[in-house]
Amino acid sequence: MPASSSNSASPANATVQQGKGLWRPSVVVFATLLVPVLAAVLFYQLDSFDPGPIPLHELSSVPPINALLVNDHILAGAEFLGKGQLKGPEDIAYDPKSQLIYTGCEDGWIKRVTVNESSANSLVQNWVNTGGRPLGLVVGHNNELIVADSYKGLLNISKDGSVELLTDSAEDVKFKLTDAVDVAEDGTIYFTDASYKYNYHEFIWDILEGRPYGRLHSYGPVTKETKVLVRNLYFANGVVITPDQNYVVFCETPLRRCRKLQIQGEKKGEIERFVEDLPGYPDNILYDGEGHFWIAFSSGVLKGWEMAFRYPFIRKVTALMEKYVGRPSVERNGGVFAVDLEGKPVAHYYDSELSMISSGIKIQSHLYCGSIKYPFIIRLNLDRYAATHHSSRK
Repeated sequence: MPASSSNSASPANATVQQGKGLWRPSVVVFATLLVPVLAAVLFYQLDSFDPGPIPLHELSSVPPINALLVNDHILAGAEFLGKGQLKGPEDIAYDPKSQLIYTGCEDGWIKRVTVNESSANSLVQNWVNTGGRPLGLVVGHNNELIVADSYKGLLNISKDGSVELLTDSAEDVKFKLTDAVDVAEDGTIYFTDASYKYNYHEFIWDILEGRPYGRLHSYGPVTKETKVLVRNLYFANGVVITPDQNYVVFCETPLRRCRKLQIQGEKKGEIERFVEDLPGYPDNILYDGEGHFWIAFSSGVLKGWEMAFRYPFIRKVTALMEKYVGRPSVERNGGVFAVDLEGKPVAHYYDSELSMISSGIKIQSHLYCGSIKYPFIIRLNLDRYAATHHSSRK
């Protein structure tokens, strides 16, 4: 019996020992998975960044609008102006008298670029360094250049290169990200402060926080008065005055829309829709003098970003990645979207390989695009590479 009992217990002991052997690696695997999760939860709870909820009625809930005419591979025919000499040429202002393009770069330089038939013959000249980061700019009525410098504020640069600060605050609130600018026929300057909380190199935090820190302003060159025209904007970006001088159109990047403020007539001060549900995130908006506004897209619509705008916790996770790991670059399909005077879609020029396009404008027979990413201005011959009714690449 003892011998029999010993033999019968051996399989059970073997099973127990085998179970213990399987249990140990299971604990290791479990701990390996659990520790990063707990660490992530701890980081999430302890980090002070607190994204706000964007009201759902402010967000687009319908499919993006489309233009009938499309060129979805503009890089295939593009030329590059000032390659290597233009670090992040954010906006483009054209002076038809001198046939020069003015653009502001990452290194503080406002540069002048000649417009020639051949891109190889285009010359780049360092003109004025603002000591900040020039973004939006427009040629004034007396050959001066009005500049929205993200760090300095609103500047006036005379034709001889003298720099004058016009304004850097409104209602005792300093501008943190002076962004885009245009000037009316009566000399009034309209411009945006994208955020009064975050500066240019922190712009992603404004978008991730999701609170309306942007404003639209006017500046009177005679009265020297700065007025806040519209408050509580979500990353107030591009601004342009309509050719009839009745409205100023302004863009809100994360909401994928442009609205217009009436600045003349009985309804002065009222805000109306201009174009909504855009197929990209708008930056600058420019008028070409031929009946079309050109809206630059930093990226086409991204499902991840659309979800993030609806759910603050996704934006907080993205912020933690930005802070501790680095946010992956997911932007694509950057380009320019043309609309008519009523805001109706006309044409869409973009490329899957492009991102962070910040401005676009038709000058003569070419489309010129600026960006905060590339070391050149992109130029496309619209006679040879015009948008068509059918995209050639799906």
